[in-house]
Amino acid sequence: MKATQILHEHGQSLWLDNITRGLLDSGQIQHYIDRYAVTGLTSNPSIFDKAIESGYYDDAIRDKSGTGCSDEELFFELAIEDLRRAADEFLPVHERTDGVDGWVSLEVSPLLAHDTAATIEAAKALYARAARPNLLIKIPGTAEGLPAITECIASGVPVNVTLLFSAEQYEAAADAYLAGVERRVEGELDPAVASVASVFMSRWDAAVAERVPEELKEQLGLAVGLATYRAYRQLVDSERVQRVQNSGARVQRLLWASTRTRDPAASDTLYVHGLAAPFTINTMPDATLQAFYDHGEVGEPMPADGGDCDAMLARFREAGVDMTKLAAKLQADGAKSFVAAWNDLLGRIAAQRTTLT
Repeated sequence: MKATQILHEHGQSLWLDNITRGLLDSGQIQHYIDRYAVTGLTSNPSIFDKAIESGYYDDAIRDKSGTGCSDEELFFELAIEDLRRAADEFLPVHERTDGVDGWVSLEVSPLLAHDTAATIEAAKALYARAARPNLLIKIPGTAEGLPAITECIASGVPVNVTLLFSAEQYEAAADAYLAGVERRVEGELDPAVASVASVFMSRWDAAVAERVPEELKEQLGLAVGLATYRAYRQLVDSERVQRVQNSGARVQRLLWASTRTRDPAASDTLYVHGLAAPFTINTMPDATLQAFYDHGEVGEPMPADGGDCDAMLARFREAGVDMTKLAAKLQADGAKSFVAAWNDLLGRIAAQRTTLT
């Protein structure tokens, strides 16, 4: 049995961090579902940018360019068409798991990361426009994004909280989610509104690669993961979560993102093998998924108590790493990189429209 299937049977969901029309047309996504035990997917502007650059969307861009829509509106037209198709392919998983799994994600414009009201409006509009029960709207876990998460959950919009980097940022996102669920309970509305909290892993190790001793390299991301998983398990077992579950609410699932190994000298499945845990999700690009399918190994699951994460994080502090400041910087830098990718994407669409028309 392949490692992907073993990991799935151990209780972790494997999602694909990629979507293009080419993958849909070729049947590759269905192949991942059937053979690799993939049960959902995520997307981001960089993924679409590369796909549009390939020329695969030229006919669609040419057809839609005559409607007078803006570059951003044209992008969302293309993205929603793709994500609807992907959502339909994952719908059997979604129905079989009673809504626990089988999700796809669509991101609001990163330009709205620090605008609460605009994020709420965009998230509600995109969810209604996509019209699929298994579609999550990605909202960043920034200070301005947190109240938007609460409002969207309270309004019945499923949310993928993105751009989280630490246990503390995860806890803030979980609090925002639960606040929205509690509003639905108080209003006697169905509280079973799904959410995932996406914690980015590999960027930790990339950020300190030149600042720590050799023996600490490629260790920080996993240590942060252990601390975050401990916080997740403590929250799942808390009275607050159990109260809303008693009213029919769901648990916000923990998702490991940015799991491509950046250091070519390290294992290409480092953030899959090291972050295995039941009732969590690992979303990964094609290359990482295929590597794990080919030669991955499934070891012991992450310890609920965080294992040796405190001792390991202490070693990084001794090496001069301020964890709180670095987490804040990673989130701020991540938001900026999303904006840059978004602007590149819209620039690509504008250039393609000019060339094609």
